[in-house]
Amino acid sequence: MHYSLLADLFDYPEADFPERVGKIRQHLGADYPLATPELDRFLELLPKDNLLTMQELFTRSFDVQAIATLDIGYVLFGDDYKRGEMLANLNREHLATENDCGTELADHLPNLLRLMDRLTDEDLLHDLAYAIIAPALLEMIGEFSPGRLLKKNEANNKQYKTLIDTPQVSVDAVTLYKFALRTLYEVLKQDFALIQSIPLARSSDFIDSVNRENTIENNASAFG
Repeated sequence: MHYSLLADLFDYPEADFPERVGKIRQHLGADYPLATPELDRFLELLPKDNLLTMQELFTRSFDVQAIATLDIGYVLFGDDYKRGEMLANLNREHLATENDCGTELADHLPNLLRLMDRLTDEDLLHDLAYAIIAPALLEMIGEFSPGRLLKKNEANNKQYKTLIDTPQVSVDAVTLYKFALRTLYEVLKQDFALIQSIPLARSSDFIDSVNRENTIENNASAFG
């Protein structure tokens, strides 16, 4: 599997970041015809010779007054208690596979991608791809749309009274991480035959508790 390699796309950039992205491009090669154009666009927009700007673009995308978040559970559930249940289950899997999460939480996207390469349970692997990562990626990609960006900037301006300065790059480069997210999504689609119109199969403990809670809530609503 190559998801540990793809995880490098979403780590905080250091000086060797362009080289690491280049290795991902080389690995995908001609085998992922829908993913490679997205990664090529990311590389085209990446300010390879300016580490500070690369770091500012990452922070602006995923950290301070961010466009999106890399914490997948928050993308799916927000502050709902269901995220806590998912984190507990994920922590168990990280520990079982000796996958070091560093200083980030168990649902941080790079941690999940590295976990994928360590899993031997095929059902659990498919749950990660179909029911956790893929739906979250679609939400995250959507956050980079012009309409959502405008609303987010308006909300940040109202809350913080000011916006963090945008790095001095082209307009397209400000949202270059949407191409990294699209790259990952296209790889997932190809590896797992992901078809958006078909309901996602969910079988593992990751979301069993969520399904149970949804059933309880639906039944409660039905009976008033």
